Amino acid sequence: MSATPAEPDPCAQLNHAIAEDRAGCAARARRWFRALAAAHPDWAEPLARLGQSLRAAGDAEDAAAAYDAALDRDPLHPDALLARAALALGAGAAARAHSLALSACGAHPDRADAWDLLGLVLQVSGDHALAETAFAEASARAPDRLELALRRVEAAAAAGTTPAALIAAERAAAADPLNPVKLAARALLAERDGQRGLAIEVAEAAAVLAPDHPDIARLLAGLLARSTRVAAAEAALARAVALNPADRALRNDHAATLMRLHRHAEAHAILSALLTEGPDANILCNLANATANLGRQREALALASQAIALAPEPPLPRRTLANALPYSPGVTGAALLAAQQATAARLPRPVATAPFANTPDPHRKLRLGLLSGTLRTHPVGWLTVAGFETLDPAGFETICLAPSPVETDPIARRFRALAAGWEDTERLTDTALAARARERGVDILIDLGGYGDLGRMAACVHRLAPLQVKWVGMQTHSTGLPEIDAIVTDRWETPPGFERFYSERLLRLADGYVCYSPPPYAPEVAPAPASRNGFVTFGCYNNLAKITPDAIALWNRILAALPSARLILKTHQLADAATAAALRAAFVAPARVETRPGSGHRAFLAQYNDIDIALDPFPYSGGLTTCEALWMGVPTIALPGEIFASRHSASHLCNAGLDEWVTDGAEAYLDRACAAAADLPALAVLRAGLRARTRASPLCDAPRFGRSLGAALRGLWREWCEAQP
Repeated sequence: MSATPAEPDPCAQLNHAIAEDRAGCAARARRWFRALAAAHPDWAEPLARLGQSLRAAGDAEDAAAAYDAALDRDPLHPDALLARAALALGAGAAARAHSLALSACGAHPDRADAWDLLGLVLQVSGDHALAETAFAEASARAPDRLELALRRVEAAAAAGTTPAALIAAERAAAADPLNPVKLAARALLAERDGQRGLAIEVAEAAAVLAPDHPDIARLLAGLLARSTRVAAAEAALARAVALNPADRALRNDHAATLMRLHRHAEAHAILSALLTEGPDANILCNLANATANLGRQREALALASQAIALAPEPPLPRRTLANALPYSPGVTGAALLAAQQATAARLPRPVATAPFANTPDPHRKLRLGLLSGTLRTHPVGWLTVAGFETLDPAGFETICLAPSPVETDPIARRFRALAAGWEDTERLTDTALAARARERGVDILIDLGGYGDLGRMAACVHRLAPLQVKWVGMQTHSTGLPEIDAIVTDRWETPPGFERFYSERLLRLADGYVCYSPPPYAPEVAPAPASRNGFVTFGCYNNLAKITPDAIALWNRILAALPSARLILKTHQLADAATAAALRAAFVAPARVETRPGSGHRAFLAQYNDIDIALDPFPYSGGLTTCEALWMGVPTIALPGEIFASRHSASHLCNAGLDEWVTDGAEAYLDRACAAAADLPALAVLRAGLRARTRASPLCDAPRFGRSLGAALRGLWREWCEAQP
């Protein structure tokens, strides 16, 4: 083969070389590029094409040399300028990249890619305001390219000019109302400006105009996934996945949203398929969560351990393990504490934090900061809101640090009414959240979210307040965070001697550690179903993740000892037929086990009228479900262990005066079930008076609880004041 093609025309020779390069014959093409460059010393194009070939092969150094040679011949060659600037940027030579990008924009002002590259260079240099201007120029020259519009949005957010950029985007969209790209840019700017509702509305309009645009579908799906419109988010994510089938992150997000809808079996299938395409720690973490929620606790632990092995330093795999352990048979207090501390140790921490300006006066009015993503109709709300409502207003005021409340939610309205202020945390980073809490003068921060749904536990490492306290909200055990000073508890949750299982101080209240707010729409308690059925019906309405093989084995013993007894299991996961069938198959008498899917809250409560006795799962016991069972006249048999999550029911039962329903082992649990089933008259009497008894107990005595909580917090503050220099 000769060194150059046979054709005498240099342009034809160059086209042949380009075709060879595209066909995969890079070495031959590069020889031709070099030969053409040598034969035509004033022609820059062969050297620019040589640089392109080398750059595509990852040979950045030789590619840069080729582009430099091309620019020596033609200093304004557009492709050489842009490619050389990009290589300089990648090599960290920001000044050179800036000079080259400016030259490209000056020489070729109509090229969107030149302005785009200048914007990227300016962003890396930290000049976000000028970067926004450059991206605006790029977008003006290519109005149909969504990625340019979105880069402008990010630059505006970084520059702090989002409101002005939003006004400009609104004008642009109004001038060209059928351009989905301009609508998409306006949507993202609206979200950056804290207007998520508007953002979703505009993104939905963009999706109508461009239903098959994969990036617009991805944008809308992301906005909805960060909202409370979970069903709409799932539909949008399914659509985005259909348009972007190779996008693993989108499929992972779709699975995560399915889990929020309690469709764990579907999520499990998606995540399992994703893992066949290659290992990924984040996917493993989600799969561990889905697996645990299907009642396969040991598999979940194994998946979390695989995620840790794949990514040992990030906190997410450690957090996944710590979240899975409370559901696992045999878990000890020491093991769970160690897992939580391993998670806490991997959270990013500030180098230093400024001293607090809070006045160390033990008697002054204190400002409490309530940190949570679930100050609404949720177990956190049902178990805490009455306690905050009944705090002495002369001694305490509260600031809610949470996403903006949904005004139609009754619990959210109660929090809104009791709060002296509300800080929307949805768009705040952990650092910004800590700064906002300090600006608000929070004296005692109370975390009500943990690592759960929308929780902001990680922000606590930045010290939002002089004192930080954990209460409810994924309160499975110790947080393991050295920055959490105390944990709200009681003598049943943490008996004497349990201090060794906690990194925090145990702030034991006088009675139980929560105050239950019964829903006003709860149906009346019906007569015991055993009186009409002629047999006892047991039930467990807890999350399937809590139903362990050990619990099933003990419940099988109860069914064997009581041949006429029935068992009803009810939870969201049992809407999946295969999941329900697998659960029934785990029982020795599946014909006597009924599975029911989830339902609306009032219907859920009404179905307590179908059972006589609740069987508490273990090691993760019921929390709100036990309070609801008591309210509906149904006593619960509990078997507490060492960890906090295993003792919720014990606390609620003892607080309501039902100590005898708390057992100390499997045999005692079995005996309690058999004895209760053998005395139906006594069971009927207990049922008839249990709501009144619960209402009169400390479990529902909000003023009493408020005094107890206030005294504990005041004592904690007093000690902090005394420790100040």
